[in-house]
Amino acid sequence: MTDTVVGPVPAEQPVQAPSSTATDEQLIAMLVDRARNEKLQLTGEGGLLQMLTKRVVESALEGEITDHVGYEKHDPVGKNNGNSRNGTRAKTVLTDVGPVEVRVPRDTAGGFEPQIVKKRQRRLTGVDEMVLSLSAKGLTHGEISAHLAEVYGAEVSKQTISTITDKVMDGMAEWQNRPLDRVYPVLFVDAINVKIRDGQVANRPIYVVMAVTVDGTRDILGIWAGDGGEGAKYWLHVFTELKNRGCEDVLMLVCDGLKGLPEAVETVWPRTIVQTCVVHLLRNSFRYAARQDWDKIAKALKPVYTAPSEDAATERFLEFQEAWSKKYPAIVKLWSDAWAEFVPFLSFDVEIRKVICSTNAIESVNARIRKAVRARGHFPNEAAALKCVYMALMSLDPTGKGRKRWTMRWKAPLNAFQIAFEGRLTPSNN
Repeated sequence: MTDTVVGPVPAEQPVQAPSSTATDEQLIAMLVDRARNEKLQLTGEGGLLQMLTKRVVESALEGEITDHVGYEKHDPVGKNNGNSRNGTRAKTVLTDVGPVEVRVPRDTAGGFEPQIVKKRQRRLTGVDEMVLSLSAKGLTHGEISAHLAEVYGAEVSKQTISTITDKVMDGMAEWQNRPLDRVYPVLFVDAINVKIRDGQVANRPIYVVMAVTVDGTRDILGIWAGDGGEGAKYWLHVFTELKNRGCEDVLMLVCDGLKGLPEAVETVWPRTIVQTCVVHLLRNSFRYAARQDWDKIAKALKPVYTAPSEDAATERFLEFQEAWSKKYPAIVKLWSDAWAEFVPFLSFDVEIRKVICSTNAIESVNARIRKAVRARGHFPNEAAALKCVYMALMSLDPTGKGRKRWTMRWKAPLNAFQIAFEGRLTPSNN
């Protein structure tokens, strides 16, 4: 008889619980199969996503009422305890997948305050953000209402959309009054013309003040509405407001020859250099010249604004004056009147020159604002125009790539500013 050697019996392998990922996938598969068998659509009215949203919200509400009354549904513990469930009430809320009707629990004491769908709340998180995003892109309230109805099957009135967008005014007031840095290398001031119906539709300027920080980032300091006749008193108010918010020093301010602005800057920041935008100066020159002379005028003025020094620029301008004063005296007067604010950048090196000779740094911001403003046509009042501009500014550069490009572009110029304005961009001044 042959002996059989029996080895140790292997231990029984424990059954592993399915991972949460596997469970989620199984649940999704079950839901998809059910939807397919019942011929349910994924989206739209009565679709799978709406059903899931309804179940999730109602489950969360059931959890909230359980915490509130202190016992599970149908639990005898809750009998005669002073407060109990008191049925439900139907409520339709607007969600990202369309309108969903949910059953909201009630209690006999009337003290239940649901959090996931609060009392009088008709929209779940996401809808308000969608409305604000569409409004920032320039869509009218009627267009937003039509878009939500077409894409999501949701009936949202123009009054509701107006209520949503009005909420940004609180944020705008806080933003407009936030503390500022102590010093900025450069401020850019530019205007966007908007149409406002004040009796009749007329162009009104919205002024945007944008700063470059000592770290090379872009910072919109604020927006102000004007009437087109702004003078030194108006700009004194704007710059005093900025100073009161913490901005004690500005190295250079670039603008488009705004009346009364240099005097106001001298009062608020005596050491600040005001620089007229050379590009705007050229564009304004062409307004006084015939179209066939534009190329000649541009060629004759180029030696003026590319001169190596102020003395050299003066010589080139005298040559321009001699050649063109008889035909275009208005152009000569334009440059003569702006000369004091035109020449400052000529005393700096090329790195500073190329970033302060124009307001191009703010043009990308203005382009986004103009797109939103033009899409709206005109505004009923000044507040509506400011709200549109503010929302357009808040929607700038959502990915952050623009800020990175901006910072890289300003790296070399800021080093040059640090040398040219020694002692005024030190860390203690941030």
